[in-house]
Amino acid sequence: MDTLKLKDAKDMLVDDYGNLYIYKNKEFSFTKYDSLGRQLGKMMLTVPYKVQTVQNPLSVPLFSENAQEMKFVDQNLNEIQKVDFRQKFGFIKMAYAEDLQQIWLLDESTKRLIQYNFRNDNTINSYPFDASFDDLTDLLVYENKVYILTRNHMRVFTLKFEKLFEVPVENGKRFRRENEAILVITDHSVLQYVPEKEMVKIFGDPEARIVDKNTLSYFEIKANNLYLYNLEKAQEEKLKTDPDPVPKAKEQDVEKSAEKPAEPSSPEQKLEQKTQEIESKNPAESSLQKLIEDSSEVQAAGI
Repeated sequence: MDTLKLKDAKDMLVDDYGNLYIYKNKEFSFTKYDSLGRQLGKMMLTVPYKVQTVQNPLSVPLFSENAQEMKFVDQNLNEIQKVDFRQKFGFIKMAYAEDLQQIWLLDESTKRLIQYNFRNDNTINSYPFDASFDDLTDLLVYENKVYILTRNHMRVFTLKFEKLFEVPVENGKRFRRENEAILVITDHSVLQYVPEKEMVKIFGDPEARIVDKNTLSYFEIKANNLYLYNLEKAQEEKLKTDPDPVPKAKEQDVEKSAEKPAEPSSPEQKLEQKTQEIESKNPAESSLQKLIEDSSEVQAAGI
């Protein structure tokens, strides 16, 4: 990629086709490039917008707190629909487009979480949600759980505003959901949420300015250059840096013990081992030994 295209980038997103989306806050522009760096589309916006996700490149949602609206754009960044919240709601702090019909809204004025069907212009549900709206950066609703991301924390609530989990996050930017996996994108890393236990770093670079991922690779902008990392290679590097849970000396001991059979302890075990050695070395001797044993059994039976 041309370094001039990346120089003033405020955010970067990558879809599963390898197309790159660059948002520049300085001029409020949103530009799409293919994997070879060729421009595929560009939007010049009048106010700041937050790009939710590009996982479906045919319908990319953008939310503006300033304009109190959400836009949907197609694969060429042409606007295909706009939803205006000013006429129907109070002040929407954050919006999450669940699909092509429903949007979840955090209404700061009424302290409510609203499930809104924008196709039918109908409010489906409304839940009291008196959470802190300070420093809010993203919202995600999945399987009756509400995920709230700020610059410093990630919190999980039920729809009844019961807190299930909270963990510090440094410079949290947005959520990414891959099937059932909930990911958090920060300025320097990609974190994965282990339900109600912890956040695990699956990719990170302290020198990176912007990071993102698709289903195939990790991406980062560092020193105005774009870097791509294969998922498997990144995992291998992580394993190399992790401490070895089994010391080398112990591994060697385990290997030696596996190679060397255990010594017999009782006379019966010694006799059995000797018989096995005879069978392996001389099948004829083994047959003779078996014949002697059979004769002894016949005599013992009195036949």
